[in-house]
Amino acid sequence: MSLLFSRQCEYALQAVLYLAKTPSGKMTSIKELSAKLDIPYHYLAKILQSLAIKGLLLSEKGRTGGFALRIPVEHITLAQVIDAVDGPAIKHSCVMGFGECSEDNPCALHNEWVHLRTGLFDVLNDKNVIQLAREMKKPVYEMLA
Repeated sequence: MSLLFSRQCEYALQAVLYLAKTPSGKMTSIKELSAKLDIPYHYLAKILQSLAIKGLLLSEKGRTGGFALRIPVEHITLAQVIDAVDGPAIKHSCVMGFGECSEDNPCALHNEWVHLRTGLFDVLNDKNVIQLAREMKKPVYEMLA
């Protein structure tokens, strides 16, 4: 599990990057995504349905159904996926888990974390999903190229 994002968010990011490398117009089944990314089927189904409801994915039922990106890959950033799954609170959360952490009431790492968090979200907003998918070196993603 990552330091910053929920397990659900990690899986959503992996799935979206996989779908970004899939040919445009092709639906990808949950079964394929689950097997290729080693994500529990039912958990992934809930994540993908949530992303479809939030407008990032298309969902089609039936034998030839599955999921595909609703928005052109060059217009989706990882920050959008993170926001859709974990919500905007992560952009303002305390790295030490305190509910109230601000300039007026900082934790021991507040000043350092504000700078790191800002830099992280700048990166997550700067690159679109297709750029990141192309840079992915994991074998399961390279097979899609």
